[in-house]
Amino acid sequence: MKFIDELKEDIKAVFERDPAAKSILEVILCYPGLHAIILHRLAHFLYNKGLVILPRLISEFSRFITGIEIHPGAKIGRGLFIDHGMGVVIGETTEIGDNCTIYQGVTLGGTGKDKGKRHPTIGNNVVIGAGAKVLGPFKVGDNSKIGAGAVVLKEVPPNSTVVGVPGKAVRKCGVQVKKNEVDLEHNKLPDPVEHEIEYLRHRIELLEKRISELEGGKRSDEAI
Repeated sequence: MKFIDELKEDIKAVFERDPAAKSILEVILCYPGLHAIILHRLAHFLYNKGLVILPRLISEFSRFITGIEIHPGAKIGRGLFIDHGMGVVIGETTEIGDNCTIYQGVTLGGTGKDKGKRHPTIGNNVVIGAGAKVLGPFKVGDNSKIGAGAVVLKEVPPNSTVVGVPGKAVRKCGVQVKKNEVDLEHNKLPDPVEHEIEYLRHRIELLEKRISELEGGKRSDEAI
């Protein structure tokens, strides 16, 4: 019955986070992200029984039909929603919490050739934008958002927003998200480059004003 309960939550997650979903039958038949999760749960069950080849074959079949590669060893919580999903890669020692959302092209990968834990641990209610790469055995805290195209190489505190290459936490909102609530507005992220340019522009204006005062009222561009 655990499998059925997890399936219900996975289907519910689709309706909560995708306004295009119209019916349960459509979701079951036409959502590759859901197909990948169902096949992964089967492969993971067999993997935990000590089997190797059969779980890997199921994973390969899942990748062939969905474009989503999930290693059978990865641990996935309830209510994961993989939107579209083409190109998503989830490594062997990855752990994903409950109510997470992953968009296409995301990689949850490792670095180096070390054995043991080498892939990220994703907390609850985390949103990972399209094309983001999260690489290494660190944790992404609960309620965080990873911006599209970000490359995250170190731990992310809870309630943070991460953008850029390499990824940096540019906002720590400090506001707890309600249970089972996911903030999908990953398009509304701060732009640290824009903020830096605005800061430099303001500094230039102040310096030009100061130079003008020192030159007895002359405009700095006239002096040049």
